[in-house]
Amino acid sequence: MSGKLFHRTLFVVLTTASLYGCQKPTDSSLVAELNDGYWQAHITLPGGNVETGFEISRNGDSHRASLINGQERVQVDEVRFTDGELTLRFPGFNTTIKAQLLNDELRGDLTLVKQFGSTQSMPFVATLGSEATPESGISPNRDLSGRWAVTFHGAESDDSTYIGEFAQRGARLFGTFLHPNGDYRFLAGHVRGNNFHLSTFDGAHVYIFSGQVNEEGKIVNADFWSGTSWHQNWSGIRNERAALPDAFQRTFLNPSYDRFEFEFPNEDGVMISIDDEKYRDKVVIITVAGTWCPNCNDEARFLAPFHKKYRDDGLEIVALLFEHFDDADLAAQQARNFKQKFDIEYDTLIAGISDKTEAAKTLPTLSAVLAFPTTIFIDRAGQVRQIHTGFVGPGTGEHYVSLQNSFTELTTTLLAESSEEATTDMTPADSETAENN
Repeated sequence: MSGKLFHRTLFVVLTTASLYGCQKPTDSSLVAELNDGYWQAHITLPGGNVETGFEISRNGDSHRASLINGQERVQVDEVRFTDGELTLRFPGFNTTIKAQLLNDELRGDLTLVKQFGSTQSMPFVATLGSEATPESGISPNRDLSGRWAVTFHGAESDDSTYIGEFAQRGARLFGTFLHPNGDYRFLAGHVRGNNFHLSTFDGAHVYIFSGQVNEEGKIVNADFWSGTSWHQNWSGIRNERAALPDAFQRTFLNPSYDRFEFEFPNEDGVMISIDDEKYRDKVVIITVAGTWCPNCNDEARFLAPFHKKYRDDGLEIVALLFEHFDDADLAAQQARNFKQKFDIEYDTLIAGISDKTEAAKTLPTLSAVLAFPTTIFIDRAGQVRQIHTGFVGPGTGEHYVSLQNSFTELTTTLLAESSEEATTDMTPADSETAENN
């Protein structure tokens, strides 16, 4: 069986399973009513439980659901309840929850579809009722509020410094981690004694961060679990001055190229190139992204209305999508779902598989592909003016606001230039970057 046929078959099997499930038990006690309200949920990983929840409500003869992910609410795209079995699907991420209802408790599994169609499955349990109150357990002895310089150790880690930003209210703990390629989005958890626990499930990623704060005020004995297989140790110290590398100074145009070039098919198989008439004399933002990537979803949520706002001023945007599937038809369907989800009116092109090394080979005009997304700003003269590595989303608060402002300022500056004056209007910093490239 060819690789493409295998991956297509696997995708069909997974999709069919998520829609219809296994044969249902005939025990009539399982055929119960799914009550509206809040469902406290736990997803079990090797490193503990992800604590999350769902709001379920009826919509006529069907149901609606929203995922409560820390301070974020995520609408569940597909909700089915048949013969006592609940199916929740996030088709943009190829994520499915299937659980049987018995006595106001749902038990089943969460399944993630990863690169090349591989899957991870983890137990899922949800109970109808109010959100758990961590204050009812051991009182917190530590307050983690503030900024931390964090180092992840272990497999494939370069021991680079990340930033943890946390806010604690009583025993409740909220926050996120910022890293050079983006952020870990909305995290929520608790502090009990000297121990803390943070977790997230955003429809795509399942994370647990846990550890202790010792007498010296340092984070020690800390673990990070992503899904069922990825594990790293980490540590942290308070540092209000902790900073990340400048995201505009990490990726460059390859010295052997004087412009960024691409030519890929869109979701309908039509080849699109930077040399097409629609991009001539336009400011073009190119995002190297993937529909499976939460940070890319955060960027698309910003770029879709941004494009509509500035399109008449001469802005075009192109998304080069690197997908989990190397089958063109499956990747194209992901692109269509992505466009519908965010009401995208710019081109989305199928560029390759979701591997940064392979993406770099596909885009030799870049010095490297360090992150999804990577965002390239091109002026009206066709010159690369800036390249931004990664994207920090709404879970980072003021950092997200700052990034939106910098994207807006850069874009409006480029739009104000004519094609003739674009190159001559480059700032000294821009000129130096161009020379180095």
